[in-house]
Amino acid sequence: MGPHTMSYLDGLVEILKKIKETQAEAIDRAANAMFDHFQKGGSLFAFGASHAGIVAEEMFYRAGGLMVVNPIFSPTLMLNTRPATVTSAMEQLEGFGKIVLEGSPVKSGDVLIIHSVSGRNSVTIDMAMKAREMGVFVIVITSMEYSTKVPSRHSCGKNLYEFADIIIDNCGAYGDASVTLDESGVIAGPTSTVSGAAIANMLSVGFAELCDKNGIRPPVYISANLDADRTATEQTMQKYINRIHYM
Repeated sequence: MGPHTMSYLDGLVEILKKIKETQAEAIDRAANAMFDHFQKGGSLFAFGASHAGIVAEEMFYRAGGLMVVNPIFSPTLMLNTRPATVTSAMEQLEGFGKIVLEGSPVKSGDVLIIHSVSGRNSVTIDMAMKAREMGVFVIVITSMEYSTKVPSRHSCGKNLYEFADIIIDNCGAYGDASVTLDESGVIAGPTSTVSGAAIANMLSVGFAELCDKNGIRPPVYISANLDADRTATEQTMQKYINRIHYM
């Protein structure tokens, strides 16, 4: 194993430490906002385009995760699209994010978590703009170092974080890749999936903790691969079935 392989892991550890040191307050506020809106009857949604969408996938229908987070998917923005370059073209198409949001069950009083590392492409900007117009609470996970260094690709001239009610910085580097190779100078090793998933799961745990503290059974999935009694989990799902929009 070469030295850069381990330095990539070391870099991830440093990013996670930085998130812990600098983003705890924002993550706590975001989890509280999710809980407060949910208690008032709102639903929870998550969105990302291309690789950023992996974090939206991480947040729903998985062991240890919340059953009440709903992903917003569009086939042309997902990595099984062929050719894969279509995803890049569609996330830059102005107006498309509004169409995607309008085709979802999102309504006023809901919470929308949007993950975008650069925050410069039109699809997430359009979606955040439309969500705010609708009275949706918008939480943005992004790289502030990256997003503040690149111009918007939207005609409004603003990047995604400028439409957020709460910004959570993934503390990643400009360009996302993190390890500079000695001979070629090529930078390898993306970090945003790891940091984004960590933040997403902190939000999920924070939400579950607030449920627990308030005498509410946390709506968390048990692994399908455990031989366990699922009665309480199924009852919890039925309790919130009107706000689980992917079933």
